[in-house]
Amino acid sequence: MAHEFHNVRILGIDPGYGRVGWGVIEDKNGEWTHVAHGCIETGANDPFVERLLEIHARVKKLIQQYSPTRAGVEELFFYKNEKTAINVGQARGVILLTLSQAGLPVDECTPLEVKQSVVGYGRAEKRQVQKLLQLRLRMREMPTQDDAADALAVALTCAVSLRLKDIADSRSSA
Repeated sequence: MAHEFHNVRILGIDPGYGRVGWGVIEDKNGEWTHVAHGCIETGANDPFVERLLEIHARVKKLIQQYSPTRAGVEELFFYKNEKTAINVGQARGVILLTLSQAGLPVDECTPLEVKQSVVGYGRAEKRQVQKLLQLRLRMREMPTQDDAADALAVALTCAVSLRLKDIADSRSSA
C-alpha cells in the first residue's frame, strides 16, 4: 500500500550560471506544500570559475538551511548558443556534484516532463504551468522570478515521480 511521505522535503533546482532558481516543497498530511524559493545570482563580470564556486557554496548553504531529503534538477534543453549551453552544463555539473556530496538522491527531469507532471500536457505554456503550480502548492502568489517558479515545478515533478514509484512498488509487492 502506498504511504504518505512524512518528513520528505524536496529541493528543486533550475540550473544556470547567471541565475540558478531554487524551490523547496514538503509533504504535509499527504499534500505537497511550498516552503521557500529564490534565486542564486552570480556576477556577470566575475570570472567563470568564481561563479561556479559561488553556485557550489550557495547550494551547499541551501542544503544546510532547508535540510532536504532529496533533490530534483532540470535537464538541459536545446540552446541556440553553444557557449551558453556549455556554461549551463558546467554549472549543472557543479550543482549535481554538490547535491551528491550531501548524500541527496537526485531526480533529473526534462522541461517536457515538468509540464506533463504539473499540467498534464507537455506543450503547456509557462503561465499555465505557473497557475497550476500555484494551486497545487497552495501558494498565495507565484514567485516573481521565472527561474524560482521553474525550480518549484521541478521539485513538484520529483514529488509526483516519487509517489508514482511508491504506487508501482506497492502494486508489485501485493
